[in-house]
Amino acid sequence: MPARVIDGKAVAERIRAGLAARIADLPFKPGLVVVRVGDDPASGVYVRNKDKAAAAAGFASRTRHLPADTTEAALLAEIAALNADPAVDGILVQLPLPPQIRAEAAIAAVDPAKDVDGFHPLNAGRLASGLPGLVPCTPRGVMHLLAEAGAKLRGARAIVLGRSQIVGRPMAQLLLSADCTVTIAHSRTDNLPEECRRADIVVAAVGRPEMVRGGWVKPGAVVMDVGINRLADGRLVGDVAFGEVAPHAAAITPVPGGVGPMTIACLLENTLDAALARRGTA
Repeated sequence: MPARVIDGKAVAERIRAGLAARIADLPFKPGLVVVRVGDDPASGVYVRNKDKAAAAAGFASRTRHLPADTTEAALLAEIAALNADPAVDGILVQLPLPPQIRAEAAIAAVDPAKDVDGFHPLNAGRLASGLPGLVPCTPRGVMHLLAEAGAKLRGARAIVLGRSQIVGRPMAQLLLSADCTVTIAHSRTDNLPEECRRADIVVAAVGRPEMVRGGWVKPGAVVMDVGINRLADGRLVGDVAFGEVAPHAAAITPVPGGVGPMTIACLLENTLDAALARRGTA
């Protein structure tokens, strides 16, 4: 039986529609500010898509676009002003940053209560401790898609390929909190195909085109492909060889159109959560 292909665009649209309905009943519009430094093309596309989605859902969203030669001190001062602004519920510092600015310094400068990326060390620590807090957007999106796929999480074996602070580590924490038995694998993991074949849930977030092959996935596994890689011929592919893996899986996300659309939807979810929490109505 062929795998069910999970349509991330449709799930993201449902989430955004639900957020719009909730915001329509609020006496305020949640405020989101994206701080962008420089002119990275991919960042520009993401920010434009974010602005469009936020406006459609009823958020008060704006972008603060700073020149590429902005100093670290100037960026930290901008973040401090946004932290102090009562109209701002969520702050996202768009990565990558120019080389003169340390990403870790910018992330740590954001008020944890407004950290809608979920990257602040305090929020990372709360997630690792099993406490409520703002969660990174892509892992949150994957959890939505696992629910959409009907994946059984309690007691399941899950493997996360990748150990980044943005996806791999928080993804593993969310799966652990859902009562999965979790393995985090990476470039130095021995017998990686064998480790993958043991898993009921595979989350691939390594940034290597089509690394996960058909023989790596056991029959009936649920496969979430977080990767997005552009090949020399211009095609976009994930970290999973879709054509090889789909015949083995019970459900799989495509690239594009799978996990990718969930990131902005979950950014908006985080912003509404932050807005309600700041007002004591969460």
